[in-house]
This record gives sequence, structure tokens and C-alpha cells, in this order.
Amino acid sequence: MFESLIGAVVVIVLFVLVLRQQGRVSLIERELGALRSLVLSGVHATPPVAKPVEQVASAPADAAHASAPVADIASPTTADAAHAQAPAAEADAATSEAVPELSAAAKAAFTGSAPAATAKAARQSEVETALGTRWAVWVGGVALALGGLFLIRYTIEAGNFGPEVRLSLAALLGLVLIGGGEFIRRTGFKVPVQGAAGAYIPAILTAAGAFILFGTVYAAHAIYGFVGPAFAFTVLGAIGVATIVAALVHGQALAGIGLVGSMATPALVSSQAPNPWALFVYLAIVLAATAVIARIRDWKFLIAAAFFGTGAWTIVYMMSTLVADLAVILFIDAVTLAVLAFVWLGTRDSEAETAKTGFDWPSIVPGVFVAFSALGLSVDTTLVAAGGALPGAFVLVALVATALYRPRALPLLHAAGVVSVMIHLGIIPPTTIGSDITQGNIGFDGMPVAAGNPLTLRIGIALGLVFIGAGFWAARRFAASARVRAACWAAWGVAAPLLILLTLWLAYGNLDRDLVYAAIAALLVVVFAAGGEWIARAEQPPLKGNVAVSFALCGSALAGLLMLHMAFGSGWTTILAGVAAIVPALATRWRSYPVLGWISVGAVVAVLGRVAFDPTIVGAEFLTTTPVFNWLLPGYGVPALAFGFAAWQLARTTPALPTTGNGRPRLAMEAGAALFALLTVAMLVRHAMHGGVIDTGPVTLAEQAIYTLIAIGAGAILVAIDMRSPSSVLRYGSMAAGVLSVAFIVLQHFLVLNPLFTDESTGQIPVFNLLFLAYLLPAIAAGGLALYARDKRPPWYAQMLAVVAALLVFAYATLSVRRVFKGEFIGLWSGLGQLETYTYSALWLVIGVVLLTAGVWLKSQVLRIASAALIAIAVVKVFLFDMSELEGVLRALSFIGLGAVLIGIGLFYQRLLTRAAREANAAT
Repeated sequence: MFESLIGAVVVIVLFVLVLRQQGRVSLIERELGALRSLVLSGVHATPPVAKPVEQVASAPADAAHASAPVADIASPTTADAAHAQAPAAEADAATSEAVPELSAAAKAAFTGSAPAATAKAARQSEVETALGTRWAVWVGGVALALGGLFLIRYTIEAGNFGPEVRLSLAALLGLVLIGGGEFIRRTGFKVPVQGAAGAYIPAILTAAGAFILFGTVYAAHAIYGFVGPAFAFTVLGAIGVATIVAALVHGQALAGIGLVGSMATPALVSSQAPNPWALFVYLAIVLAATAVIARIRDWKFLIAAAFFGTGAWTIVYMMSTLVADLAVILFIDAVTLAVLAFVWLGTRDSEAETAKTGFDWPSIVPGVFVAFSALGLSVDTTLVAAGGALPGAFVLVALVATALYRPRALPLLHAAGVVSVMIHLGIIPPTTIGSDITQGNIGFDGMPVAAGNPLTLRIGIALGLVFIGAGFWAARRFAASARVRAACWAAWGVAAPLLILLTLWLAYGNLDRDLVYAAIAALLVVVFAAGGEWIARAEQPPLKGNVAVSFALCGSALAGLLMLHMAFGSGWTTILAGVAAIVPALATRWRSYPVLGWISVGAVVAVLGRVAFDPTIVGAEFLTTTPVFNWLLPGYGVPALAFGFAAWQLARTTPALPTTGNGRPRLAMEAGAALFALLTVAMLVRHAMHGGVIDTGPVTLAEQAIYTLIAIGAGAILVAIDMRSPSSVLRYGSMAAGVLSVAFIVLQHFLVLNPLFTDESTGQIPVFNLLFLAYLLPAIAAGGLALYARDKRPPWYAQMLAVVAALLVFAYATLSVRRVFKGEFIGLWSGLGQLETYTYSALWLVIGVVLLTAGVWLKSQVLRIASAALIAIAVVKVFLFDMSELEGVLRALSFIGLGAVLIGIGLFYQRLLTRAAREANAAT
């Protein structure tokens, strides 16, 4: 079936080629005939539209080669005729007779549309070239290779010859094809057609011959058993290597075929007693030979495939063997790195060019496989018991050393860093870390942490030192020439040691308080800071503080936070982490590194995370019930003061360092200071109102009222500070505080915690009760803030606060009236009396008049509109509710009072309009 399909494809291809060539010949014959008849008829006139032919005829030779059909038409005879002079009418007549007999290409030449015809002919030529050169050759090569294998299969099925003869014929066919390809190449074979270089016939014949030889040797071993595994292995490997070498003259595709055959050879040849040394020595030879060829021709895909095959065999061996030979794994890893460093990347570029060209992407493949072999050596229990942990560390060090020796092999550094972190994360007991901060004990699922392995501990320390030394040295080396490479080295120079230290502390240290690990972290703080300064001095210009320096200083900051957590309890950790924000802010007085301000912002984030994890600062059981003077005051207050001081320090500028003052870090620090100041007051209030317990119990109306007053007060304070020291954080922060307070009032005071709905006790004191705290005081505060921010903030902000203040006054007055009638509990379900209903109408009218007066006096349109709305509500209540619910004198008084108030309002507005008119006349 497959043989028939191949034959049909070949026949169709040949048939199409014949038809295309026959049509091409007929086209050329017709065009030549038309031109000959045109010349012989004595037409020498040149029509006006034929002027482009002159350009075609006089075009340079390269243009003629680029457009072959047009060049053929513009023959010398035609060019001579084009230069003749004749009347225009005769030229038109001659052209109308001659052009219809020409083909489309000839018409295009005479009518000036040569570019379109040229493009069409070029497209036809490309299709024809692909069909007649590349595709035909490729299909032919595949057919030859399959034909050799089908010949072996046919002779087996037919039984015409013995196995020896069949194999000999197949081998002879393969050798003939290889010899034929070499013969054609040596006899000066060239590809004259542009675009057909990919159909190099000698390479196709050589590939088909190599393919047949591979199949012959494999059949001799696996099917007939004529040769043993050692002989078959050797011959197959030799064929593969020879094919790769032959690719020097035949191209990369042939090298790929040889590489695939070489890498497949170990899988094709089986043995009862496999020898890993024979396998990996063979793979080393194939890898080295491929690297030499790829290096000569700069074939990146070929070397990447060779590294992939070698690495894949290494991983397969480690996973499929019960007891892997440690020396074999180390051998193939060493060969891989040596081939990468000394063969593939050897003397490829100068250091200056290396700095510009980035990294070598084929080195990603050996980096991944060698690093994962190191991971297997370090985590596999059998290999670790045989001493694999230390060799695994040596492999990681070799990766770092290779990346350091060959800068373009940067992926090796990333692979070594990732695997180093994975190895040390694996030493942590595989259970969830559980903490009981209140008792000061941290363990794993209630069990104490297992004792450490001294070898693993020493390996971790050694790897950390390697990453620090290599990372900072390379970062300084490339700081001026290759910033991205310098940043990568600096990043791993701090990331790997910090993660290794963290995992060692979690696995082997005292998680409650460990001064030894804290001392190591403190040492890293100094080393990383000094390393960042060392790198900065090598920059161009010096002390600019680019990405590599930023990584080093961020590592120093992280080491400092880790040191605080290791050395102190939870309370002091939170306080000191906040104070630590001052250090980088102060450093801006000597260095203008952009990262310094962001390190201070990082301290804000760290403290926020810490208080989110434990809002009590020291744990609920250790938090005393003493109001104000407890751990909450320093736990929230000290960071607030520290953040404010850091923001002030970042805002300072000096003539030497003018760029340290402004920017987003300063704004973020100001926001952090304001936030923690609010949190300090809020947490102290909750602590006092809940008897020292801050993480349980629902929020009461009194507590919410205090939070609302704090938010309004914070908005006023931020506005005042912004007036003295303008800042976008203070500006938007003040407006955010106002909006937050309004949200509190609408949601909590009016809806969720309203005593009308909750029936909460309002207190027994007549005036200074819950209603005074929850409604009147917030109304005064909101109104005062609206008045103060009137000309300092957008109009909508002051108007919003004014409306809320009016609603709070309305709510306070209404609820106070109900409290007079109902007492301490004023829930809606207690009903309404007639006198109480009448009192509401009178009260609302009075409040409406008061608001109207205040709006006129303060020239506030919002208050006047609120007055009108309240009076409208009172009118609706009187006509709809009082008329049906009240009786007798109360009903009459309700309408009399409403009428009097409305008439008085009318008189009041008339007086206002009269006064305004008089003032206008006096002004004119």
C-alpha cells in the first residue's frame, strides 16, 4: 500500500513537471513568432504608450536578470524599432494589429505594465522552481531510502535469497548511494536555480545511503543475529559519526540525520549485561564530534539537539537503574560542560562582543539536564547514601564556574540557582509548618524539627559562599558593559544564599529564637551592602545604582528582616522592622541610588504583612488589658513615626544629591505613616472598648462612631498638613479619609447599627448618650471639615460632607425626639403615638428653617437644597400621614404650623430677592 502511494506521488510530480515545461516552451514559441512577424512587417513606429520599453531595453543587466520574461521580449530588434520615429496614427494602427497576437507578458511590455507581468511571472517561476527542484529531489531521496528498506523486506517475504545476500545487497545499495552523492559533488555539481539550494542532490543521496546502512546493520543484529551487540553498537555509532562528519560538505540536515541515528543506536542495540561506561563514552564521542562540526559551521540547532540527546540518556539512566554508577554520571556531566565551554563556546567572541550579544541559547539545554542530574544526585536516597550529595554540590559549582568562565553560558547560572533552591527546600520536613505564637513554640504539625545533617549543613554554607563570591565578582565585571548580565549574577548572588539560609534555619535551627542564624543573617546584611557599593564603583558613570546594585541592596534589606525575625520576638520584630525603614532613607544623604527609597517602602509592606498576620503584635494572650499603654501603642505607633520620619528624609534634597528628594517612594512613605497613625488610634479604641480583646466581638455603634470621628479627623489633619507641605499623597489621602467616613456613616450609622433597627440601648443620660456620640458629634465634625475644605478641595468633596452633616443633624434630632417618648430603647416595633407624630412634623419644619438660614448665611446652595428637601418631606408627611393618623387639635395644629412655616419661608425669600435687587441697582 505504501509503495503504491510513493509511486503514485512520483508519477504525478513528473507528469506535472512535463506539462509545465511543455506549456512554457509553447508560450516562448508564440511570443517569438509574434515578435518576428512584427519586425518583418516593417513596423518601426513607436507608439506613445511604448515608451516604457525604452526603459526596459536600456535597464542595467541586473534588472534584466531579475525579470527574465521582460528581458526576452525586449530583444535588440525590438529596441531598434522602439527608437524609430513615425506618425502617431500609424503607430496606433500598427500596435492595434500586432499586440492582440502577443501573450500577456508581451502586451505588458508594450503597454507599460511590465511590473505586474514580472511579478506574476516571478510567482510562476517560484512555484515551478519549488516543484521541479526541491520537492522532486526530496521525494526522490525519501523514495530511494524507503526503496532500499522495501527491497530488504521483499526479499525476506519472497525468500529469493538468503539473509546474507539480502543484507549484502542492501549494504551495497547504501554504499552506492553514498558514492554516487560524493561523485556528483566532486564533478562540480552546482545549483543554478535560485531557491533550489535546499535541494542539494549529493546530500540527499548521502542521507538515503546512511539511512539504508543504519537499517542494514540493525537488521543484521536484531533480526538475524549475525553480529553481536558490541559490533553492531560500534558500527552504528561509526555510521552516525561519519554521517555527522560528512555534513561538513553536505549541510546541517545530513548532520541531523547522523545525530538522530547515533542517539538512537543505544536503544536499537540491546545487551544482556549493559555496560554504562560503554554507553556514555560512546555518547561523549558523539557529542564531541557533533560539537566540532557545529562549531565549524555555527549550527546552533545541531549542538542543542546533541546536548538534548546526551542529557536525555543521562536522565533515563538515572531513573531506570536501581543503583546508578555515580562515576558515570559525573563523567558525562563533566564531558557535557567541557564540550560546551571548550568546544562549542571556545574562543567564539571577544569579551566586548560577548557583552553585546547576550547569552547563547543552546546552552539552555545542557544547563537544564546537568542541573537536574545534580538534583538527582542530591535527593535520591541511594545516591546520597553512596556519597552523592557532595558530588551533586560539585556539579552545581561546576555549572556556576562554567557560566563564570564563559559569560554567554548564562543559562547555566539560572539552572544552578534554581536547583540549589529546590534541593534545600527539599530538606525541610514535608509537612505544614504550624505555629503557636502565643506560647512561643513553632514546629511541624506539633512535632519538633528534626536534627540537622552536618554534611547537608556544610554543603549549604559552601554553596551560599560560592553564589556570593561568583555573583558579586561577575556583577562587578559586567557592571559597565552588560547591565542585564550583571543584574542576573547579582540577583543569584543574593537570592540563593538567602533562600539557603532560610531553609537551613527552618530545618535545623531554633524557630523561636536563634542568635547563631541571626548573626549569619546580620553578616549577610553587611556583605550584601558592601557588595552593592563595590559593584556601584565599577559602573559607568560610577555610583549610578543600576539594577545589579539594586539587587544587592534589596538582598541586604531582606537579610536584615530575616535577622530581626530570627533574633527577636514577634513584638520587637514588628517595631524594629518599622524603624528599619529609616536606614535606607538616611542613606539617601550620601548615595542617590533609586532603590533606597523603595527599600523603605518594602519595610512598610513587611510591617503591614506582619500586623495582618497578628494584629495583637505579641499574641492575644500576651496583650494586656491596660488601656492605651500596651503593646498596641508601640507596635503601631512607632512604625507610624518611623515612616513619617523616612518620608521627611526622602523629601530632603542637597546640592550634591538633588534627585533623592521627590518621587513615588516618598509619597508611599507618607501614605504608610498616615495609615499606621489611623491604625494606632483605631486599635487602641477597640482594645479599650472590648476589654483588651481586639480580635473578637461585633462592632458596636459607639465603637463605630469613634472610628468615624477618627477618619474625619484624619481627613482634616491631612488637609492641614497638605496646606503647609503640598503632596499628592496628602491631597488624595485626605479625600479618601473623607469618603471613607461618609461610607461609615451611610452604611453603619444609618443602616446596619441604627438603634431604630437594632434596638440597642442609647444610654440613660439625657444629653450625653449614644445618640450624641454617634450622630451629633459626627455631624459637627463633618460640617466643620466641609467648611474647612471648602476652598482647599474640589467642590464635590465639601458638598458631600455638608449633605452628610445635615443628614446626621436630622437623624440626631429625630432619634432624640423618639428617645424622649420611648426612653432608652427606641426600636421601631414599639409603635408611634399621635403627639410623637406631630412633634416630628414640627421638628422637621424647624430643622428645614435652620438649614435654610445656615445656607443663606454660609452662601451654601447645598444646605438650601437640603432645607427645601426636608421641608418637602414634612409637607408630604402632613398631608398624607398626619391627616389620617392625627385627630382633633393635633391635626389642626399640624396644618396651621405647616402653613405658617411655608408663608414665613415665602416672605424670607421675597426679602432676599428685594435686597439682591437693591444691591444690583446700587452697583449699576
